Formats: sequence, structure tokens, C-alpha cells
Amino acid sequence: MTFKTRPLSGLTGYPIPLAAGLLCVLAACSPEQKNSNIVSVAAAPAVTISAAVEDQSFTNPLFANGADPWLEYWQGNYYLTTTTWTSQLVMRKSPTLAGLATATPVNVWSETNPKSCCNFWAFEFHRLQGPDGPRWYMMYTSGKQENLDGQHLSVLESAGDDPMGPYQYKGSPMPDSWNIDGNYLERNGKLYLLWSEWVGDEQLNWISEMSNPWTLTGEPMVLSRPSLPWEQSGRKVNEGAEVLKHNGRTFVIYSASYCDTPDYKLGLLELVGDNPMDASSWVKAEQPVFERGNGVFGPGHNGFFTSPDGTENWLVYHGNNKATDGCGASRSVRAQPFSFKADGTPDFGTPVPEGQTVAAPSGENGPLTVVPQGVKWQLINRSSQLCLTPAEQGLTEQSCTEQGHWIIDPTSKGRYRLANSAGLFIGATSELSAWVNQPTQQWQLKAGTDGYYQLLNAADQRALSSTACKAGDEAELCDDWFILPTGNTVLSSRQSGKVWSTQGCSAQSGTAVTQQNWAAQSCQQWNWKAGQQGFVQLQNNQNQELCVQVKEDALAAGADLVLGNCAASSSQWALQLLANGALSLLSQHTKQVADLPSCSLQDLEKLKQAPALPDVICQQFQLRTAN
Repeated sequence: MTFKTRPLSGLTGYPIPLAAGLLCVLAACSPEQKNSNIVSVAAAPAVTISAAVEDQSFTNPLFANGADPWLEYWQGNYYLTTTTWTSQLVMRKSPTLAGLATATPVNVWSETNPKSCCNFWAFEFHRLQGPDGPRWYMMYTSGKQENLDGQHLSVLESAGDDPMGPYQYKGSPMPDSWNIDGNYLERNGKLYLLWSEWVGDEQLNWISEMSNPWTLTGEPMVLSRPSLPWEQSGRKVNEGAEVLKHNGRTFVIYSASYCDTPDYKLGLLELVGDNPMDASSWVKAEQPVFERGNGVFGPGHNGFFTSPDGTENWLVYHGNNKATDGCGASRSVRAQPFSFKADGTPDFGTPVPEGQTVAAPSGENGPLTVVPQGVKWQLINRSSQLCLTPAEQGLTEQSCTEQGHWIIDPTSKGRYRLANSAGLFIGATSELSAWVNQPTQQWQLKAGTDGYYQLLNAADQRALSSTACKAGDEAELCDDWFILPTGNTVLSSRQSGKVWSTQGCSAQSGTAVTQQNWAAQSCQQWNWKAGQQGFVQLQNNQNQELCVQVKEDALAAGADLVLGNCAASSSQWALQLLANGALSLLSQHTKQVADLPSCSLQDLEKLKQAPALPDVICQQFQLRTAN
């Protein structure tokens, strides 16, 4: 690969057109073009490229309105959820902890049933062994639309190993009683549910064995009750039980006292026996282990995570900056490292004051060999019509095969990183290396000529360029890349979390494209193929003879999207990757985009076309893998 200096223009928060190009195997390529343009990567010209690692320190709070945070670090990214009080489950993703402050919120699930649609609280997602292998299990609290009397736990299961889903509803462990703050404990090959519910004037923590991540078995047992004076400020409360394992010991850190007081705090239980269902196996600490201080009030409802290199333990929690703030939207997300005392118990210290700089978790700057979760893409050069492919010496261009697949993973500031299946990332000098969190490993996508993308390096704005250009092609064509998703994919709405499906799961011509919650059906899976110059076509997995088009090729706003003839004028779409990591679909024929009418959360809502509007979430979608 070679690099050319180009101005970084045209990069905004607005949709950036991605144009399709034909794969060499579909185009009229000569045998020589198909087989002999497999080249080694040329060395980049001698230039000064900044290798400075960007400062990822941060100050608390990470962001406001972030009650009940849950955070996991998985395969190179942090994933974070917080309470929404709406009918939508929101997740943020970033390769750095500091980046969560500005990460794009994505709705990965929504509900419209009035009996369980609303007041979403305290999401937690755990990677557990499910019936079909490792899956993420999202547990959350929701209830009646009109009040908080019906709050109860529900469980979702991911389609594969991506914490961002798509998710399928699996059930409620206790649908007919008031219960909140669900969490899992794994012990000796068994799975247990921890939760909180009221008995009289006391809110208690409970435990029960499970037969799977959404079903209880056997009788429940009281895990802890607010028996100590410091657990009774405002009301008698024990809730938010969270598991912490260290050096063979199992602790449960829970929240105590009423969240509407500044004295909401953390207590500790330890499992000292072998049977979690034996009350005598648990011992409660006499004093709280984390409470208000340094101008932070009501710190609680916590979670735990380790640094990317596994050397540090971190606490994530919510808190207020005023003693008069309580259980509402004023609670903000905070994080800080913690250690363990000589006796082996956790030492959380005191809350870090607001505005005090906190160093980034150890290992964020790598080197990390990680494979981010996401769809695999092909990068096909406009001139050579060959795929960018990893090689021992760096990069080559070859006829498109399974080896030429890349995960295009959003980072921050409108940038992306490109990883191969071995967990190595493309750098500015066309080398493949472990992640070291440098701008040289990050790329901005700019619309090239005729809608093709140019990949501009974030360190020096040089364009990734082919060295296998066809004779006679202008140099600019060598910088243009067609980016094509591969495999079975899922399109989910950034607004509703529901996925593109066919009405009634039909595969017949004229069937409307609708949204519905993920149910692992073939009609919810889509394949992409190169269309006419600069565009792609979208085929349903049930019938790949049909493509998504605008009904009757109508030009009017509000026309339905349907399955139809792949030769139809409106079957050609520009796949537009956005700076926030989402995408939109622009019709070549109508010059309008796929739209979720009225930003609806309803199942079976028909997808339509509408004029493109900047930064409108109803016109933005997330591309996920089906398994």
C-alpha cells in the first residue's frame, strides 16, 4: 500500500455515501488481473507520523443521568448500560473508558406491552454458558406503564457473542411478584439468581438456584436483610447485590439504605461455606465498605470490571454531587480503581472527588491482540477490483476470499479501526500490529469520487491506496474502496432495537419490510451483494432471488419498502456508514432513505422511505451478525 497526502475535507456528522463496486469475479476481469495482481505492500514514503498515544485519563462523573451502571470489557471494547426509565434499553460502546463519555447511545431492545413496557431499570449483561453455547444474558427490571407496582425482572439472550445483540426475549424468572436488581452467581457448576424484593417494611436480598439463565428452580432464600443501623437511613433497604470473586473467595457487594438519601452506600457479604443456599454459609460485614465522601453523596448500585491487561480491579457506581439529590436523573456514572487489603477483603477507599484526574485503566494503550465484535466486511479497490487481504508482510490485494475480511469498528471522533480475524489492526505504514491505541491505527471515512470511500489515516490524513492499479487508471481511482458487508447480517434500528423482518416472515414478492424484536428467524437475516456502480442490493435470507426495493418504484415520501425484483430501479441502495458507527440506506432511484415512521417502537411497523434528515435516529440502523 502507498499513502498520499489529502485534505481531510467533507467529514461531518452527516451521512457519508458509500458506493459499491463490482467484485472482480463478477466483472469482466482478465485472468491476469484475477491472478497476478497479488502484490506485496509497498513501503510508505518517508514521512513523519505521530506515534503519540492520546491521553485517555478522565474525571468523574463520566456522564450525567447514569444511574445503576453496569460495565463489561470484552474483546477490545467497554460496554456500558444505565437506567433509562423509558421503554428502551440503551448501551454505549468504546475501546477506552474515557470514550464512554461521548460514545453513541444505541437502543438494543424496546418493549411496547403496557404490562411490562416501561420504567426500565438496572440492566446487567453477563456472558454465561447457555443451551447453544456462550451467550450474553441481559437482565433488566421493568413494569407497568402507569406506576412502579409491577416492576419485575426479565431476561434477554444474545444471538451470538456481541454484547450489543441482537437480543431475544427468553422470559421472566418471577413475572407475578415485585422483584428488581437481578444478578447471577456461578458456583460449582451451578447458576444462582440474586435479586431484591420487599417483605413488610424491609427490602431484602434473595437467592435461588436456576435451571437456566431465565428460570428458577427450588425454594428461594433470604440472602441479607437490613438489620444494621447504617442500612436503615430513610428506609430499611438491601438491594443491588453484585458478585466479586478474588483469589478463590466470593464476595457479594450490595447497596444499603434508601437511594433518596445521601447515605446510600455499599455493604459486604462473604460466602464462607460451600453451599450458597445455606444461610450459615454467608457472613455480613458489620460496617459499610464504601460511602459518601469528598463531595460525592449516595454512592452505590455498583459493578466491577478489570483493566484490559487484567492487572487492575475497577469499581463502577453512581453518585450525586449534592446531599439533596436522590433517586432520580441526577445520579451520574463514576469509576475508580480499587485494591484488596492484607486480609483479602476489598478496599474501595473513598469516592474520587469530581474533577480529579483518574488515569486510564492499565493496558488500554496495549499492545492488545483482540478481535472486536462485529460484521465482517470486504474492502475492494475501485481500480484493481481486488480485496485488501492480510499477509505476513502486511497487506496484499487478492481475489476476494474468506481471508479478505475486516471488522470495521468505531472508536471515537468519527474514527474507525480495521481488524482482521487474528486480532491485528491496519496502521498508517500499512503494517498489521496489535492494538496500541494510536491515531496511526485509526481511520476516517471520506466519500471518494462517485461515492466510493477513501480511508484517511487519523495521524496524518494520508489515504490508503492500492499498488495493484490497472494500467492507465488515474491515481485517484487507486484510493477509492468499495466496502461490502459479508455473511448473514441483522439490521436493527438505533431507535427501537428491533430488527428488519419481512411481514409474516413471508418470502413472496411484494411482502412489506417491517421491524420486530429478534426471534432468530431466517426472515430477519439479510445478505448484501454488489449492485450497479456505486450501490448495493439487500436480499432476504429466505429468498435471495428478491431484493429490498421501494414499492412500485414510487418517488413519494412514505412509500413502503418491500421485497421485489432485483432488476427494479429502486433496488439499488447506497450504504452510508456514519461517523457515529451507525448506517443509513439511500435509494439511488428516489434519493430518499430508509425510515422508521414516527420513530415507532411498535412491532410490525412498516419501514418506509423519507427525505434524509441529518442526525435523525429514526433513519439510522446498526449492522449486527446473526450468530
